[in-house]
Amino acid sequence: MHITIEKIKGALHNVIDPNTEKDLISSNSARNIRLEGNDVLFDIELDYLSRSQSKLIRDTASAEVSKLSGVNRVIPHVYSKIKPHAVQQGIKILSNIKNIIAVSSGKGGVGKSTTAANLALALVSEGARVGILDADIYGPSQPLIMGVSECRPETKDGKTMEPLESHGVQISSIGFMVKPDEPTVWRGPIVTKALQQLLFQTNWRNLDYLIVDMPPGTGDIQLTLSQKFPVTGAIIVTTPQDVALLDARKGLKMFEMVDIPILGIIENMSTHICSNCGLTEAVFGKNGGAKMCTDYGIEFLGALPLAMSIREQTDLGTPIVAFDPKGEISCTYKEIAFRVSLEISKKASDTTSKFPTIVIKST
Repeated sequence: MHITIEKIKGALHNVIDPNTEKDLISSNSARNIRLEGNDVLFDIELDYLSRSQSKLIRDTASAEVSKLSGVNRVIPHVYSKIKPHAVQQGIKILSNIKNIIAVSSGKGGVGKSTTAANLALALVSEGARVGILDADIYGPSQPLIMGVSECRPETKDGKTMEPLESHGVQISSIGFMVKPDEPTVWRGPIVTKALQQLLFQTNWRNLDYLIVDMPPGTGDIQLTLSQKFPVTGAIIVTTPQDVALLDARKGLKMFEMVDIPILGIIENMSTHICSNCGLTEAVFGKNGGAKMCTDYGIEFLGALPLAMSIREQTDLGTPIVAFDPKGEISCTYKEIAFRVSLEISKKASDTTSKFPTIVIKST
């Protein structure tokens, strides 16, 4: 029986991506379908990080197309192409940053900065180009966490600065410009101006994702973020403890008020793992983050333990995902990174970059 492109499309129409629950044809994932003799070749383009998922999708597509009579070999190529997604109304995305993710917590001390750093590293391990913007002007911690606290950024034109890079992540922080023991005694307007300079005057190099490590609370920096930054979505980090969840709910409501979608919740310090005996205890309570997700109808991205290794490697400037990339905790971070990427892929794509700028001149 003669093989045709239409028959191949029909077979691929039966292949459902288990992550998006859409078939490869209607989702426009199957591309460049071609025949070389009796060999079938095609691309599968995914708008989320697919390094951990590509084999399953490739094998499923190959098996379905192989059912067609006369097919010799099936050669699919699965790859990720991260696209920019819609942001707040009236704000344009940046040409060098596809998606900005705010990592926030209503309360300090829940491990938000450590989570942000390891999330960035997990996204890199899945094949993304990632940066971290340390938005905690009063208490910048990313230089220490990422092991570059002694470094200073360079400028090539005297107006903008180059991001530092560590563990494959581009980094910008006010911590590079002030001494570690020097307090940032600035009023709100100066702080917000500094934050804008860190974003707009850093020469970010073609990022798929920029992680913004937010300070705790719902103050000036959060307001500036919502009014000036093109934010794709926000992640709330909390512990299971009621007092942390109370502030996390305030943070969630703040993002809702400024039309920034919540990508999900990460429950940090979910359990404590004893470094001597391995006993696991829920010292801060159980399932608080999951219950909050149920209450608000949002995604539970995952739970992380309170483990000595996370703290030790954070203090040494080699976060756990970089230090032990195949360990159990790192695998959890990578699962969370995949879910974050998938949640973003479900958002509406940004189309403003496809339209030319119209300039009207009087003649």
